[in-house]
Amino acid sequence: MSEERALEEYYTYGDYKSWDDDLRWELIDGEVFCMSPGPGTEHQSLSGNLFGRLFNYFNGKECRVFAAPFDVTLPKGNEPEDEIDTVVQPDIMILCDMLKLQRNGIKGAPDVVFEILSPSTAHRDLDDKFRLYERAGVKEYVIVDPQNCVIYAYRIDSGGRFSWKKAYGADDVLEFGMFPDLKIPLSPVWKDIRDLYQ
Repeated sequence: MSEERALEEYYTYGDYKSWDDDLRWELIDGEVFCMSPGPGTEHQSLSGNLFGRLFNYFNGKECRVFAAPFDVTLPKGNEPEDEIDTVVQPDIMILCDMLKLQRNGIKGAPDVVFEILSPSTAHRDLDDKFRLYERAGVKEYVIVDPQNCVIYAYRIDSGGRFSWKKAYGADDVLEFGMFPDLKIPLSPVWKDIRDLYQ
């Protein structure tokens, strides 16, 4: 599908699955977003550092950690799979309900979602996806800001809102409400980023 055509219509997961090209796409409420070109060095270093620590922690546990590209379809109700109009590829996700795991990705909200900001996706991650993940029932949303070496963590409250927020600096320890014993010291996570520019 061309980027010009992507601006014209309302799309569903059925359309999405038929696109035979080398580009990566996301759908939010039927609107299509191109995710190409691929992420840069900072993004990949942070993603790898965080994913490695999460993978080691969850290895052998009930919950599992996945990394993009991996489709997450977010139905609004009981619509057939091909009629779902929201498909995203979070950078990292933690899933505890294995009934949501499908052959082609995850159907329904992961428990924890990580998005790593880049200039081309920052607005979508901070605004559109914030509201989307809140609406879908993601329990914790973690936004990684490479430019400022800060991580923002949000937790959903009993009313379904991301009302709890904490900012973690480069030397802090990232903590999770769902997993009280999971603590990620951030200094080593950011070290590769600092080393890139020295």
